[in-house]
Amino acid sequence: MSQFLPEFLQAYIPTTIQLIYLIATGFFIVGIKRLGSPATARSGNQMASFGMLLGVVVTLFDREIVSFEFIIAGVVIGALLGAIAAKKVQMTAMPEMVAIFNGFGGGASALVAWGEFTRLDPTLFETQALVTTGLSILIGSITFTGSFIAFGKLKGFIPGGRIALPGQNIINLVLTFVALGLVGWFTIDPEYQLVFWSLFGLALLIGAFTVLPIGGADMPVVISLLNSYSGIAASMAGFVLGNNLLIISGALVGAAGLILTNIMCKAMNRTLPNVLFGAFGGSDDPAQTGTVGDKSIQQTSADDAAIQCAYAKKVVVTPGYGLAVAQAQHVLKEVANLLEERGVTVKYGIHPVAGRMPGHMNVLLAEADVPYDQLYDMDEINPEFASTDVVLIIGANDVVNPAAKTTPGSPIYGMPILNVDEAKRTIVFKRSMSTGYAGIENDLFYSDKNQMFFGDAKKSLQELATAIKELD
Repeated sequence: MSQFLPEFLQAYIPTTIQLIYLIATGFFIVGIKRLGSPATARSGNQMASFGMLLGVVVTLFDREIVSFEFIIAGVVIGALLGAIAAKKVQMTAMPEMVAIFNGFGGGASALVAWGEFTRLDPTLFETQALVTTGLSILIGSITFTGSFIAFGKLKGFIPGGRIALPGQNIINLVLTFVALGLVGWFTIDPEYQLVFWSLFGLALLIGAFTVLPIGGADMPVVISLLNSYSGIAASMAGFVLGNNLLIISGALVGAAGLILTNIMCKAMNRTLPNVLFGAFGGSDDPAQTGTVGDKSIQQTSADDAAIQCAYAKKVVVTPGYGLAVAQAQHVLKEVANLLEERGVTVKYGIHPVAGRMPGHMNVLLAEADVPYDQLYDMDEINPEFASTDVVLIIGANDVVNPAAKTTPGSPIYGMPILNVDEAKRTIVFKRSMSTGYAGIENDLFYSDKNQMFFGDAKKSLQELATAIKELD
């Protein structure tokens, strides 16, 4: 595109492009910073998107474009698909959509590196370019297949439990070392096509083999990690192309994903290797599940729950994935409004791994116009449970299970949880007594201070709202 500018302006193009890249980077950094709060997340997303648009447009001046027709067609088709997907996707399917985005990002980086490699004479590549080409293909391909396996597990057409060959961890380790060896071989002898295609195929296999053995309970961590991978792959592709903006933006995504992955692991009191090479799982041993002997539960009704909530001073809501499945966030907001009209203080306690992706519950509640100042993370809300009259647990399970604090043999022992058991009363909205992702029974269900409200969460909350309205 630069050839269409006057000749005297063309001399300033390289410097101007790098300056605009710097400005776009500023938009990225500020945008990511603003994503840290629900109140500023929307504007942060818009700023980062504008920075990316700026970078894409400027890149058209930075490189010799072969055909603008394909670029325009790609922009139009991609924009249409993105707009339709954004409008149609349900909140319950948002984790799957993020997994798909990660996969497309990693796949695109691998294809860009492949395209640049095949476009030029391999002997013209410097060692650095060959190394980054190999790494971009390796990491991008792993991200691609790994993300689609995660998508399948979240969607349900791939079983959510562990799917592994005997000695799967050893197999994965060996394949990874072989792949790194192929990157080195490719760097030394780039003209040997068999090495290149072997690396491509092996990386795709590693991505599938890495995610298949990981249980559904760990998918939030896996999504964060694959997000990081997609950024690192993009950064490597930036080195291949010699594009500073792609290098920086990819590094930002990679770093942000790793930080989020670390936060998620801490929230589960697990290490990343434990997530990648182990999994939550149930046990029939009572000493490990935290259940001993015959236990009874207490059930409640809409009328009884309405009285307890309406005459309480403080009610805390702890949402989980069940809230998203039932699409009950708007009815929940109606219940909260009715309680607030009666002078009840209502707050929401959000566990870091509630739902199936980071921030899932925050976005879900924001969709129902729940005020941001009513949303509290685990560390903020835990000190308040002791002074809480009623806790409404909507679709959450493992993140409120006291076994994490009381049963050393439990698979979730040591995982930080919402201390709802310290409240005066807990009411669990649940379809049945089924276990959560960890596959263990929840001791909270059998507590003398707990009551079970069985049924679809949306229907149960509608009944609760009606009962509150009927109170004098």
